[in-house]
Amino acid sequence: MPSHDELATLDAEAPSTREPEPRRTTASSWRGRLMAAGLLLAALNLRPAVTSLGPLLEEVREDLGMSGTVAGLLTSMPAACFSLFGFAAPRLARRWGLGAVVCAGLTAIAAGLALRPLTGGTVAFLTASALALAGIAVSNVLMPVIVKRWFPDRVGSMTGLYSMGLALGTASAAAATVPVTDALGGSWRAGLGVWALLAAIAALPWLFLARGPANRPEPTVPAPAGTAAPADTPEPAPVSENAQTRPAGRATRITRSPTAWAMAVFFGLQATAAYITMGWMQQIFRDAGVSASTAGVLLAITMAMGVPLAFVLPRVAARLRNQGVLAVILGVCGLTGYAGLWLAPAAGSWAWALLLGVANCAFPLALTMIGMRARTSSGVVRLSAFAQSTGYLLSIPGPLLVGILYEHSGGWGAPLALMAGLMVPQIVAGVLAGRDRTVENEM
Repeated sequence: MPSHDELATLDAEAPSTREPEPRRTTASSWRGRLMAAGLLLAALNLRPAVTSLGPLLEEVREDLGMSGTVAGLLTSMPAACFSLFGFAAPRLARRWGLGAVVCAGLTAIAAGLALRPLTGGTVAFLTASALALAGIAVSNVLMPVIVKRWFPDRVGSMTGLYSMGLALGTASAAAATVPVTDALGGSWRAGLGVWALLAAIAALPWLFLARGPANRPEPTVPAPAGTAAPADTPEPAPVSENAQTRPAGRATRITRSPTAWAMAVFFGLQATAAYITMGWMQQIFRDAGVSASTAGVLLAITMAMGVPLAFVLPRVAARLRNQGVLAVILGVCGLTGYAGLWLAPAAGSWAWALLLGVANCAFPLALTMIGMRARTSSGVVRLSAFAQSTGYLLSIPGPLLVGILYEHSGGWGAPLALMAGLMVPQIVAGVLAGRDRTVENEM
């Protein structure tokens, strides 16, 4: 895993003789439309590997002999893999290009999802899951970078597009997995394996994009100190090879930026809440007497709330100078939802599912703020890699602790108290990350 210093010098390590800047992609060009379609298809595949497992987790546990602690480890795997492999994404993109790495990531997702149903034991199942999650990890990091580079004047709307696709894929997998499993004979293996087809289809446009100008590295330098460009305006044009660039070193480390740390904490805590929800919310409802199919629909409702909100919220956030108020609103919805799950999980199940769905929209808010807290695509690469990888690293213990507390306490009181307690620092970190400033000015 590269260190933070290595992340800070990724752009500086590129050869002095670089390829010319590719023509900017616009929404009116055929390449722009293909890029937008590729973003949407990729986004659809960044969560089914996780949310398709939740409805069938009990069946998988029984078949493979998993304990509650091991199941908690399984629900922590997404965060662990996203952190580990997310750190490698900038270096891979610098060497092979954005399009090629995203294409490889989607191929890894398809392969992992296809292999997972063929496994006969816990270790093999975890290994196949890790392969799919590694592909998701690199794509997670590079999506904001692609938007910033190829749609610099439409950061809010394009972030909304792929955030909506991500929410749609999340909700579809949660809602359709049980019916598809029943239609295919009732085997959890068929119900999980079918999602590999969607990932294989999504890789097709990226086979072309990986060979075109979209795959070339882009020579950019930071804007002069003390200036800032709005998130929805084009970034400064790259300078020539002979222009002086700021050398990499201590002064340009991303870890010197308080905003970068606030972003990482906010991202990590919202990821903790999201993966606890995706991994355990159905079990909460089932333990309260809700049927398995209804619990799946409730999770789908939670995820489906992100479809319209993920499209609208980035647009709203991009028009605000400070996004902290949005972080507070989402956090209050989360606290209310957790309180409802503790007091009346079955009686108010639909209301709690809706509130937690609103709270989970902290993810598209975080993605939008990543694009707004840096002026250039190189800055977004470093901020995205640091915030997402560090954030996912911070989120690893959450789902595992929920599994341990659930197994040893025999109920959901302690796990729900943990979830609500983590929402408070998430709100604080969101307020700090939402301030109107850029990491380039702070480094």
